[in-house]
Amino acid sequence: MTTHEVRTRAVRLGPRSLAALCLVSAVGVAGFGWPLFADPTSQVAAHAQDAPWLFAGLLVLLVAVVTATISESGLGPKAVAMLGVLAATGAALRPIGAGTAGIEPMFFLMVLSGRVLGPGFGFVLGSVTMFSSALLTGGVGPWLPFQMLAMGWFTMGAGLLPGPDRMRGRGELALLAAYGFCAAFAYGTVMNLAGWPFMGALASNVAFDPHADVTANLARFLAYCVATSLGWDLGRAVVTVVLTLTLGAPLLKALRRATRRAAFETPVTFEPR
Repeated sequence: MTTHEVRTRAVRLGPRSLAALCLVSAVGVAGFGWPLFADPTSQVAAHAQDAPWLFAGLLVLLVAVVTATISESGLGPKAVAMLGVLAATGAALRPIGAGTAGIEPMFFLMVLSGRVLGPGFGFVLGSVTMFSSALLTGGVGPWLPFQMLAMGWFTMGAGLLPGPDRMRGRGELALLAAYGFCAAFAYGTVMNLAGWPFMGALASNVAFDPHADVTANLARFLAYCVATSLGWDLGRAVVTVVLTLTLGAPLLKALRRATRRAAFETPVTFEPR
């Protein structure tokens, strides 16, 4: 009996999984971006302080995506175990350097895992890792669904990068480092957008104004990002780049070897005697 090694995604997005992912992403975009597009006279703007709890329902949709993806893909026990190990490792890495200039090593692990295991596995891994991390650190709150969705997007994006089967060596590490640098800023920006409308104590020139138009609020939001999180996002981006370039090669090799041993979707054939 022999097996043929093929380069396939660890978690394939079937029709139901893809539909669920599109739905949760659409709701997530609305959840993140409503402050910039809501009519100042609408009930959404009038009840801005209630929005975090309303959008916490996004957590239910995220759990549905994870469940549908795993069940529909037919992952074996080894693949599910690998998902658990990577999620636990990422959750354990997150508290390291917490509160210190954006030193968050879990992001580089998510980039490399998404690259090797594909966008489907990446979204599930990112969401589950953030959920596990919140349980570990006591960070459960109305912000958790936004963090799960943002990390799912972050990890899924690495799986969508070009050349997963052909590109290797320094070129691949450079691509992953560049993605990690840009995506670290993107993650910080969307998370800022999730919390920015509810910072009522901020100075008026950077706070969300429910009566202002899109252009004015966008300018306020950019000023808020520069004033509050630019340094943190830069630290996260630099740490991701450094760890990717220094530890990326052996970790990519280890992840690919583990994927083969876990027999992710590998067809088994029998040779006639």
